[in-house]
Amino acid sequence: MNGAISIATAERRFAAMLPGITAALSFSAADVFGKIVFNDGMDVLSFVTTRGVLTVMFFWVWLRVAPPARRHTRRERLVSIGIGVMFAANIFGLLLAIQLLPLSIAILTYFIYPLLTGLAGAATGIDRVGWRGFLAALAAFIGLAMMLGARLGDVELVGVASALAAAVLRVVSLLITRASLHNTDSRLNTWYSLVPSAAIFVAFSVLTQTSNPPQSTFGWVAFVGMSVTSTISVLTIFISIARVGAFRTALIMNLEPLVSTLASVAFLGEDLRPVQACGGALMLVALCAFQLRR
Repeated sequence: MNGAISIATAERRFAAMLPGITAALSFSAADVFGKIVFNDGMDVLSFVTTRGVLTVMFFWVWLRVAPPARRHTRRERLVSIGIGVMFAANIFGLLLAIQLLPLSIAILTYFIYPLLTGLAGAATGIDRVGWRGFLAALAAFIGLAMMLGARLGDVELVGVASALAAAVLRVVSLLITRASLHNTDSRLNTWYSLVPSAAIFVAFSVLTQTSNPPQSTFGWVAFVGMSVTSTISVLTIFISIARVGAFRTALIMNLEPLVSTLASVAFLGEDLRPVQACGGALMLVALCAFQLRR
């Protein structure tokens, strides 16, 4: 009897976590598809412009079908728009890193942002980080150093800088969101952030006359795959937050860099050196430990 209850409990917990797992796997698939698209000749600006327009259209339909219970105040709307400007730089930096670096290095470098968020929160009084948290953060930075050091001779420093800059912008956005938008509908936050970021990308594409679509059928298939998986990710991450909360969802999302790293080896032919693999594993374990410190 107790065994049956335990199995039923485990099934319920897995069902509750399934949307978060789906979101992490979908983001990983989008990472791989994005790398394929870049390898096929599409540049970052063309990529983010097209994806930005498609995502805005998707959210426009979603918010019409399921309107939010409460609209943003003027202040909340302005904050979200400001975050949208930072989001434009954030997503451009991340995708530039994915274009210039091996996918595993780009994603793992970017995923330093949860640690930076916690440390910045502690410095500003928003969050508390004990000695265990600082030890976990130190271990994660050592893992990142091992990972980058293993490929120091053949990685683009501009790509590493782009990933780190994107991580910092992500931290600032998260702290502002937590401080100013904690009682708002996250879909509206996303909507007011997506519109200005998409507008910025469209404006830059027009001004620079940049339009470089994929050069082959395979590249277009990857672009469509990226669009579909990105949409699935957005949907399921909101479902996961509603079911298990933001904290557990963030913990589940640590699957993304792990799966992206393995997928880069399996599908993109990237090599994973022993020191790099150990550094990546150390970073992911430390990241989970840091998020579980509370």
